[in-house]
Amino acid sequence: MKILKIILLNLLILTSLVASNLQTDSQELLSNSFSTKEKAILDLTKKYKDDEKLEVLLQKLLIGDLYFTKEHKRIVFLKEKNNNNYLTADIFSNEELREASKYDFVKVKINNKLRNVINASLSKINLFSKNEDKRLSSAKNLLKYLKVEDNELIVEALESEKSSSVRDILDEANTILIAQYGTNQEKYEAVDKLGSFISTKSLSTLKDVLKNSDDEKLKDIASRSVDIVELKKSFYSLVETAFFGLSLGSVLLLAAIGLAITFGVMKVINMAHGELIMIGAYTTYTIQQLLPNLIEYSVIIAIPAAFIVSGLVGILIERLVIRYLYGRPLETLLATFGVSLILQQLVRTIYSPLNQEVKTPSWMSGAFEVNSALSLTYNRLYIVVFALMVFLAILYVMKKTSLGLKVRAVSQNRPIARAMGIKSSFIDAATFGIGSGIAGV
Repeated sequence: MKILKIILLNLLILTSLVASNLQTDSQELLSNSFSTKEKAILDLTKKYKDDEKLEVLLQKLLIGDLYFTKEHKRIVFLKEKNNNNYLTADIFSNEELREASKYDFVKVKINNKLRNVINASLSKINLFSKNEDKRLSSAKNLLKYLKVEDNELIVEALESEKSSSVRDILDEANTILIAQYGTNQEKYEAVDKLGSFISTKSLSTLKDVLKNSDDEKLKDIASRSVDIVELKKSFYSLVETAFFGLSLGSVLLLAAIGLAITFGVMKVINMAHGELIMIGAYTTYTIQQLLPNLIEYSVIIAIPAAFIVSGLVGILIERLVIRYLYGRPLETLLATFGVSLILQQLVRTIYSPLNQEVKTPSWMSGAFEVNSALSLTYNRLYIVVFALMVFLAILYVMKKTSLGLKVRAVSQNRPIARAMGIKSSFIDAATFGIGSGIAGV
C-alpha cells in the first residue's frame, strides 16, 4: 500500500512538472513578434504533442479566445463577455478567475500565416489520437498543408497506424514528399505511384513536376500519371453527376406518380399538384415549430403527417370542385389552376411570403465519402431510397389490394365497374387523395 502511494505521488509530481513546463514554454506566445510566436507553436507541438492541454491552447488561440493578464502574464481563455468585463479561466488548470475589466487583459493576436501553422500543428497533435475520426481529419489537414518538415512525423505515424483509410492518406502525403524531395530513382517510383491517387493535391504535384522538372524521364512518367488521375476523376465526376440526377429524378418520380394516378383514373390534369407538394413542405415546417425539441425525429413524423394533410386537401378539392367537372378537361384544368392560386395566397397569409427554414436532422447531414473525388450526400441517398420505397408501396397497393383492383377497374371501364357495384365516386375521391398524399410526402 505504501509503495502504491509513492507511485501515485510520483505520477502526480510528474504530471505537475509537465504542465508547469508547458505553461512556462507557452510564455513565448505572448511576444508581439509573429515569427517568435510561430517558432513557439512549432516547438510546443514538437515537445508536447501528446499533451491534451496544448490542443486546447491552440484551439483557443485559433478562434481568438486566448488572452493573458497584464499583471501576472497568466494565460487565460475567454468564457463570457459582460459589457466591458471579461469572465475568464486559466488555460492550464481550468480555474475560473473573477470577472475583471477587459482592460486588464491582452489578446494573443495571430495572422493568416499563424492560422495555417496552428491548423498544421493541431493536425500533428490529433494524428496520434486514440479516436480514428480525429486521426483521419488530422491526416487530411496534414495533406492539405503539407511541408517537407512533416516527413518524419508522417513516417512515424505510418508505422503505428492501423486504420486503412488513415494509412492511405498518410501514404499519399509521404509519396508526394518523396516525389518532390527524394533522389532521382525515388522520384521516378513516387511519381509513378501518384497515378494511383486521385486527390487534387496529387494532381497539382504531378503538374508541378511536368512544369518545373528538367528530367525528361520523370516528365514522361508524370505525364502518364496525370492522364490516369484525370481519367479517374472524370469517371467519378460522371458518377457523381449521375447520382445527383438520380436524386432529382426521384423527387420528380414522386410528383409524377401522383399526377399519373389522378389522370389515369379520372382523366383530370391537376394544376394544383405543385401546391400540394408545397403543403407537404409546410406541414414539415409546422411540425418543427410545434416540436422544437424533436428536430431529429421531425422528418419521420412529418412523412405520414404530410401524406394525411395533403391527402385531405386533395379529397376536399375533389369533393368541392372536380366532381362537378368530370368529362370537361379544359374546365378542370382552369378550375385546378384557380385552386392553386387560392392555396398559394392562403400559405402567404398564414406563413408570410418569406422563405421558411426547415432544419435538417443531423442523421441526414454530411456525406458518404467514397474517395477524395466522390462524395455522396446523405440527404440525396435518403431521397433515392425513400422514392423507391414509395414507388414499391404504391405498386403493391395497385396490384395486390382490393382498393388497387377497384382503381384499375374504374380506370379501364367506369360504366362496367359501376355495374359491378364499385362506387366510382368513392374511388375518385380516394384516388385523388392518394395522388395528393404522394405529392405531400
